Amino acid sequence: MVTIGAFEAKTHLSALLERVAAGEEVVITKHGKPIARLTGAGDIDQLRRDEAFARLKALRGGTTLGGLSWKDLRDEGRR
Repeated sequence: MVTIGAFEAKTHLSALLERVAAGEEVVITKHGKPIARLTGAGDIDQLRRDEAFARLKALRGGTTLGGLSWKDLRDEGRR
């Protein structure tokens, strides 16, 4: 992974894009803090899947049935 300042990234964008196309990841910083990440376009779908799974896991972890089992809820719905 390459880390580069915003001004230098602007100056050398073509070279950075070639590196990304070759499989490298580039992190762009501003005043020493990461603000952006350049990755290959093929990585975008995988990143979106990973983010979606992380959100689903977070939702699942916070969901409770208030002490009831799913069978109790099913039976209540059948009454």
